Amino acid sequence: MIEAFYTDEFVLPLPAGHRFPMEKYRILRDKVNQSDCSVRLLVPPAATLGQLALAHSPAYVQRIESGNISGDEQRDIGFPWSERMVERSLRSVGATVAACRSALQHGASVNLAGGTHHAMRDKGGGFCVFNDLAVAARVYQTDCIARAGNINPKVLVVDLDVHQGDGTASILAGDPSVFTFSMHGEKNYPFRKSQSDLDIALPDGTGDIEYVTQLEQALHCIEQQFQPDLVFYVAGLDVHQADRLGKLALSDSGIEQRDSVVLGWAEKRNLPVAAVMAGGYFPDLEHLTNLQLGVVQRLAKYGWHYKSRVDLIKNSK
Repeated sequence: MIEAFYTDEFVLPLPAGHRFPMEKYRILRDKVNQSDCSVRLLVPPAATLGQLALAHSPAYVQRIESGNISGDEQRDIGFPWSERMVERSLRSVGATVAACRSALQHGASVNLAGGTHHAMRDKGGGFCVFNDLAVAARVYQTDCIARAGNINPKVLVVDLDVHQGDGTASILAGDPSVFTFSMHGEKNYPFRKSQSDLDIALPDGTGDIEYVTQLEQALHCIEQQFQPDLVFYVAGLDVHQADRLGKLALSDSGIEQRDSVVLGWAEKRNLPVAAVMAGGYFPDLEHLTNLQLGVVQRLAKYGWHYKSRVDLIKNSK
């Protein structure tokens, strides 16, 4: 059984007509709860100030906490400031930290939200306040050093949201212990992109075959130069043809193939996978959350196989 962390109880008070589909998180959690996949739902703790400081400027964190941010900063983030916005942002980061720690035990875990990859060290953007991936990667590394004496834990970020993970790339730039890989829409937000360790920019209309081929080639390239201990998987659904912001053309089958390629690659290396759901802006939230449920089910299956392999290794000794 894997664990899934949800934050939909911490709802942002958005103005009427706001384009961010906040309701998708509750719908997905209900579907996971009603499904027969082996997933335990948990509310995560909030990220601590110390954890945020591993990836963010303390001055920026303080401004967010206090609400001392300008109208321009709020427009860049895409949400009006409120105490509830702060609480949800802290919980969203906490959910990815918790998913990371859970994946080390169960082989896989998922934050049913998260993927706030546009947040930079000292500013937010694109519906992202704090960068959950950068924070969780740093927490994982400090945990490894403190508990296991592993002085060089390595993290691979596989970001398959349709938007480039510019904040993650920027925060983690120049760090040989983290490899950032982003495959995204070439002409999509952000229009000024950061440099990841590996970027693949796809033209509008890219479909299943080309997408999966590019992904397989990228993972082959990564394995020639980097051997991770943990994978963060940003499983954005905004690459789907039904997404109103995505501009790519993956089908339902293409989403399943994408997940299978990533998880198959990780399985061959016996790597734990911490996933975040990231983007998805379908007009039809039932369709979107059905696809997201499929991602969760594949992660649950991956976790079961991972535990079986670990138990087999233990029993053979």
